[in-house]
Order: sequence, then structure tokens, then C-alpha cells
Amino acid sequence: MRRAGVFGYGSLVSVASASQTIGRPVEIAAVARLEGWTRAWTLGRNQARSEKTFARPDGSRPRFCLGLNVEPSERPTAPNGALIELSEVELERLDLREIRYHRVEVTEALELDGEHGFDAIYTYTARPEHHHPEPPEDAIVVASYPATIEAAFAQLGPEQLELYRRTTAPIPVEVTAATLVRDRIPAGNPRDW
Repeated sequence: MRRAGVFGYGSLVSVASASQTIGRPVEIAAVARLEGWTRAWTLGRNQARSEKTFARPDGSRPRFCLGLNVEPSERPTAPNGALIELSEVELERLDLREIRYHRVEVTEALELDGEHGFDAIYTYTARPEHHHPEPPEDAIVVASYPATIEAAFAQLGPEQLELYRRTTAPIPVEVTAATLVRDRIPAGNPRDW
């Protein structure tokens, strides 16, 4: 049986978040870096077309919510992250969560101490229609999202949180404590961002 892993570089570093989606307790298999790639806030969710809509504290609804993305880069920063082991069925379930991303194999790009033992390792990168190298007008980042990510990296250790901060582009838009006002979210998908 093939062993498959996923390199989480954002909210999937949170074992609580990953476990919620997969439906079982998930453990971190290893900490790694993704060589030849960079991490930035370039994933855009168009709220008018998505399964969830958030509003600012004043009730206004931004057009877009931004999320983290990794992509190959000529100026790579080798973002850090965590490996989790998933079955083929669990990978398909994760694909439903990561609907704005395309799953790609990155086995050869990973750098970690020791052997990982996986036959294939995947990560998620923005689909072209959701990739925004420049933030779209009227975009926000829902505050609970970066807070969850930073807490997850802090659980890996202070050096991993510092490395996350060093290898992540600054948030280019307003960060706000938004409220979920429309929910057509599949079971197991996060509702906090």
C-alpha cells in the first residue's frame, strides 16, 4: 500500500483543523521545508461565488477573502510546514476542503532531517482562477485564519513560528475579525475563515 503525505504550510499545520476535515485524529509526521517555492497571500476567495460569506464588524461584505498559497518561484524562500499522512480516500476528502487549490506532488522538493518514508507527498497551490499575485480590490484576511496558523506553528516550537514569519510574505490587505453570514460549507470544512 502506498504511503501518501501532505505538506501543510498554513491551516493544515493545525492538527485540530486537519483532524476536523479528515474525521480522525491527525498527527504531524515531520517538519519540513519546500525548496524552490515561496509562500504568500495570493489565494483569493470571491465571496459572491463561494460556499461561505464573511462580513466585517460594520456589516459590510468584502468582495474577496485572501488565504495563503505556495508557488514555485525564481526567488524561493523555502517555506516551512508539516507533513501529515493520509489515505487515498482522505486525500480526496482534503481536495473538497481545498477547492480553490490544485493538489500537486512535491516529493522531490521537500527538505527535512532524516527519511520521511512516504511514496508521494503533495501540497496545494492556487488554481489559476483563484490566484491573485496582486490583491484584488476590496479584499480582507479573516483574522481567525492567520491566528490559527501562527498558533499551529507555535505548537511546533518557537523556531518554527519564527521561520514561518520569515518565509511568509506580509499580509497585503486589512485583517479583520469577520463574522460568517452565509454558510453552504461542506461538512468538515473550517467555518472560522
